[in-house]
Amino acid sequence: MDLRGLNYFSVVAEELNFTRAAQRLNMSQPPLSNQIRALEEELGTPLFIRGSRSLQLTEAGKLLYRRAEQLLDLAERAREEIGALAMGLSGTLCLGSVAGRAPFLAARWLAGFREEYPLVRFEIVNGSSDDIIEQIQRGFIELGIIAAPYDSEHLEGIVVGDEPWCAILSDRHPLSDRPEEPLPLRALAGQPLIVPHRRSRIDEIRSWFRLAGAEPNIIGEHSNFVDVLAIAHANLGIGIFPQTTPQPMPGIVCRRIVEPSRQARYLLVRKRSASLSELSQTFWEYVSDDLEEHPPELLEE
Repeated sequence: MDLRGLNYFSVVAEELNFTRAAQRLNMSQPPLSNQIRALEEELGTPLFIRGSRSLQLTEAGKLLYRRAEQLLDLAERAREEIGALAMGLSGTLCLGSVAGRAPFLAARWLAGFREEYPLVRFEIVNGSSDDIIEQIQRGFIELGIIAAPYDSEHLEGIVVGDEPWCAILSDRHPLSDRPEEPLPLRALAGQPLIVPHRRSRIDEIRSWFRLAGAEPNIIGEHSNFVDVLAIAHANLGIGIFPQTTPQPMPGIVCRRIVEPSRQARYLLVRKRSASLSELSQTFWEYVSDDLEEHPPELLEE
């Protein structure tokens, strides 16, 4: 496989029509069809189900399409980074980010970074901590902001901040009547809870509840802050999530959990065994310097 062949395949997979794909690629249809057949022969499996009027991706084709998009993106970043050597720091900085406080940290850093390096573009990749870690381990991105815990043997991390865990609930829920007051953890015993979709986090929440002599009633899991807001707004359950904003949206109440309280810790991480590109290394150093000048507020348990 070469990048040109992957690009041809990617366009056909998007159009699901050889004629339209050939028009996009500014080439005639027969050579494009030959390229796809050669790729299928090389891989030893069909990539498309060919109908009389349309195409469909096979399971192998769907897998290759996902990988082709990632490889073509990496190739484009490599071209940008090489070009940056001749014209000063430029290119696209790709930064993974979990929900919660992380996007606000990323936005502040990116704003300051672009003041120093105005040619730099950026791309933020959202996901759970496990998603971001997997992207880093596979080499698709170099840097990410995640929530602890993490594998410190394979990842290097800089602590960038803490925030308290909160109960996010509908303003129709009985526990929302005093939104300005903290909520004792024992008040959540027996309540239907929606918790982060991460095994280590679920174990941590169960251990947390045991300190209050209770077991959490987990009815669902989430990996996205918007899901938490939607579920809470429907009064389906109470979301457990770091306190991103005091009042996330109308109809939603956010109460800090205490007795005992817990903090979500955020870290900027990189792969320990890998060298960073010039752009990512410069951003890593920028964040490190910024944290030395403005240390994060780390809360005690």
